[in-house]
Amino acid sequence: MDAQSRGRAENIDPADQWVLNPNTGEYELRLTPSAPQSAAPDPRRRRSAKAAAAVRERATAPERDAPDPEVPAQRRRRTAPAEPQPGRRGRRPAKKSRTKKALTWTGGGMALVLVAIGSAGYLYLRHLEGNVTTTDVGNAGKNGFSKDEAFNILIIGTDKRTGAGNEGYGDKGSVGHADTTILLHVSKDRTNATALSIPRDLIVNVPDCPTKQPDGTTKVVPGTENVRFNTSLGQGGRDPGCTMRTVEETMGIPVDHFMMADFNAVKTLTTAVGGVEVCLAHAVNDKDSKLNLSAGPHTLQGEQALAFVRTRHSFGNQGDLDRIKVQQQFLSSLMRKMSSSDTLTSPTKLMKLAEAATKALTVDSGIGQVSTLKDIALELKKVPTKNITFLTVPVQDNPAETVKATVVVDKTKAPQVFQMIKEDVSFTEVKAQEQKEKAAVAARLKGEKADASEVRVRILNGGAEAGSAQETLNWLQNEEGVTKSENGGNAPEELARTTLEYAPDQADQARRLAAIMGLSGSAMKPGESVTNAQGLPTMTLTLGKDFKGAGVSMTTPKKAPEGVPKSTADKVECAK
Repeated sequence: MDAQSRGRAENIDPADQWVLNPNTGEYELRLTPSAPQSAAPDPRRRRSAKAAAAVRERATAPERDAPDPEVPAQRRRRTAPAEPQPGRRGRRPAKKSRTKKALTWTGGGMALVLVAIGSAGYLYLRHLEGNVTTTDVGNAGKNGFSKDEAFNILIIGTDKRTGAGNEGYGDKGSVGHADTTILLHVSKDRTNATALSIPRDLIVNVPDCPTKQPDGTTKVVPGTENVRFNTSLGQGGRDPGCTMRTVEETMGIPVDHFMMADFNAVKTLTTAVGGVEVCLAHAVNDKDSKLNLSAGPHTLQGEQALAFVRTRHSFGNQGDLDRIKVQQQFLSSLMRKMSSSDTLTSPTKLMKLAEAATKALTVDSGIGQVSTLKDIALELKKVPTKNITFLTVPVQDNPAETVKATVVVDKTKAPQVFQMIKEDVSFTEVKAQEQKEKAAVAARLKGEKADASEVRVRILNGGAEAGSAQETLNWLQNEEGVTKSENGGNAPEELARTTLEYAPDQADQARRLAAIMGLSGSAMKPGESVTNAQGLPTMTLTLGKDFKGAGVSMTTPKKAPEGVPKSTADKVECAK
């Protein structure tokens, strides 16, 4: 949807359209809020039972091309679905259930809480449908959203100057680079989430990027090597799909979807919630961002909030990495504010926040419907703030530079962080997850182990680097004594994770091979054996995309490497 299609024919605050009817104790959507409310029945609502049933059926039926005769002509929109009928009522949620319909969050510096439409969004989804802008990123992401899987959303804040008063921020004339980026991972069981900040000055290789053009054709933007991460967006016509591909190229973590906003989103979202509380360890007077605050607590919104997340000369070593820490603290505070009773019990705040959030959004077409964004929001709402971890890609100064201006991935620490996210491992202690993993390990790894010489296994390559099956075969036979092993070639399909399938009577062999390779209980799949060339039952080891090489343990790390700073969304911290 282009910018023009997002316009509105009227300037009515949606929050003001939901009013409390004192006669019924219910909230009602008034499309003409200036009209006087009357306790007397509206003569337009006096109709036969058959007619009333027809209206109810029409209200719940899918939208048709023909305009609804019940809606005044001046309110019809070409791109937005029909609005709810005048006087149509939604029962006010009981006080006990307010938190169950809590608004929710996601992280991302400039992007902030872009999926903050939980209950507010679904009170009037149709009204919001025309707000969201979408981009087709092709196969860079998924086509839809599943409530039953872990998911990764790339939150992108651009430095593009849009909106009144934003001329002093970002790079003048910028095409919209990836100024602030967070990879948000939400666990499959919804017990935890990880928000991984990606420095804009991180040196990466940007791969070739197929991008959709306005005329429907596809143009491939050539990749570049050893460039700043922020150039993965905007440069040479790159779209957010290019940034998604760059993340997977750099970290090995597939990205399912993206959400993007510019500077204006910070101002509108923080204003919608009535301000965000921050804490400063020392006074700040930054002439560049125009942030002037005393030490101690402050409540920021609008211009001040944007200045706070944009300043890079007032905290720490005055660099981008220290600004990231401040942005993470700001986001944690915003999450707490949005889940507070002050926000959840205010229909006006909820409506304004839903309106601001959807107008701020640009998302991939796979999640472009407001109903899908609502589903994402409700899934995010399940994650306790104490189990939402903020951390930054482990980096070190670029050794190729004399004057340090960029950073590179720290190869001693970053791979462990990337693997934990890819393997859906929490950075906080989550009892439910730990118990589930322990049960899987106890059931599949505990027991007698066969001798290595008795292990009979066929090795398939299901997504690992070419030659991995033969390399593993040589290692098992020559170094580990698994002489009854064979190379089965390529698997019929690729797998994200390495698996070992075995029949019940081969459990002792499976446990031995798991011990040799460092396989977890979740990698072991009780099932069926296959018959080898000698007619003997054989286990099947399929090397997935997570395979790191023969002799490298497959055991997933359970905690972040030492020296990697992290914080959680429930903690209040002061910017230093």
